[in-house]
Amino acid sequence: MSLSKSEHRGRRHRRVRKKVSGTAERPRLAVFRSSKHIYVQAIDDLSGNTLVSASTVEKDLRGGATANIEAAKKVGKLVGERAQAAGITTVVFDRGGFKFHGRVAAVAEGAREAGLTF
Repeated sequence: MSLSKSEHRGRRHRRVRKKVSGTAERPRLAVFRSSKHIYVQAIDDLSGNTLVSASTVEKDLRGGATANIEAAKKVGKLVGERAQAAGITTVVFDRGGFKFHGRVAAVAEGAREAGLTF
């Protein structure tokens, strides 16, 4: 029995989540990449709250392409700036079962440029 692409990603994500957990001091920076958009959240797993988030669905990022590396880098910068404003300086990166490559790596690069360390 063959698993679908999304089922394989789900397995990889569960495997990553066994080790990666966020706290209030060091939240988990979770990335989800769809075919049209990219979404990023800083999550405190102990309380189950999203502290800051950003995505290409937002009005100011919606203009132009939303599914390329440049858009992902903008989202990373935006979530980094919002995290800095909320007093978050360090995060643990959760690639969500995706390869750390392309758009996912661009999010991380943008967040680092905005001042987050991980």
